[in-house]
Amino acid sequence: MFRKIPFVEAELQQIGTRPSMMGLGTSPVYNTPVTPRANFDAMYDDRHPYWMPSVRETIALRPALYTNTLGRGSREDITDVFGVRWRYEPVAGGSIAVSGNPLLLDANDWREKIKLPDIDAWDWAACARENPVDPRFPCFMSFANGFWFERLISFMDFMPAAMALIDDDQIEAVRELFDAMTDLGCRLVDKFCEYFPMVDILEVHDDWGAQKAPFFSEEVARDLFVPFMKRLTDRIHAWGRHAQLHSCGHNYDRVSCYIDGGFDMWAPQPMNDIESLYDNYGDKIILCVFPKETDLAFRSEEDQRACARAFVDRYTQPGKPVLLGMEAFRRATPAFDDEVYRYSREVYLRQA
Repeated sequence: MFRKIPFVEAELQQIGTRPSMMGLGTSPVYNTPVTPRANFDAMYDDRHPYWMPSVRETIALRPALYTNTLGRGSREDITDVFGVRWRYEPVAGGSIAVSGNPLLLDANDWREKIKLPDIDAWDWAACARENPVDPRFPCFMSFANGFWFERLISFMDFMPAAMALIDDDQIEAVRELFDAMTDLGCRLVDKFCEYFPMVDILEVHDDWGAQKAPFFSEEVARDLFVPFMKRLTDRIHAWGRHAQLHSCGHNYDRVSCYIDGGFDMWAPQPMNDIESLYDNYGDKIILCVFPKETDLAFRSEEDQRACARAFVDRYTQPGKPVLLGMEAFRRATPAFDDEVYRYSREVYLRQA
């Protein structure tokens, strides 16, 4: 049962600091009536948070055990467990696989070329000791590079990977590879849920689109991707955790695949029609949203707060909660964020 807790000014008192979500610097901790973690639970489970949640309130689990073996490294060049070389690009703030010498020239060779890691031999207990989780905040573990298209790109380079999805001579091999990688993903879910009981959200990376359109058809998506997505998200849900998708690009036309794949949340980029996504799918998948205004920092405080109230009114339809996403970092201001918290507390209290 959702509890009615009236807003008081003391909620906005800073009572401490904590490491920021990305591990760079610190973030303030406020005197909220429930912890940010409890507010996320209310968003997911009740579809009715106490205030509009923000990705700023989360903490990220980034253990080297994953990032330096199956991920892309952490602001450094690495060679992963498969032998793929990753180069960190400071301008982009991320890593890319070094192209030109792919592990696979043909997907049919994957069993000879790709050796899956024995994750049971990894020291998970030591990893858990080295990466404590603060239970006050929602914690997510991100499977960077994922298990499907992004992983295939790292093995083959982009164009051969895209061609393999529609090459009759390679499709079955791609399916077999995705099947094996999904099994690996399920075993990783088991390990992280067992050793990190405070991890709430398991995020999977799989970029599906460019600036103007998806990389592949819905038919390909439903044939080669959705069944494996559903198997992985079912495993996540069986542990009582939430499944989040990181999928960049113009993927509006693939959101139904994400929903059928069992994901609880997706963070669309600005090239997608966010308002239309919310109107048509906000009751089926939680979306990361952000203000449409890109010039808030140059407006008066009064105008910033008016924009915040309009934003809250737009994205607090009953049963359709949202999360303030990463793009809000670049567009919002302290006054905007303050007003979003105040006003969303008021709106959700009225709806309780």
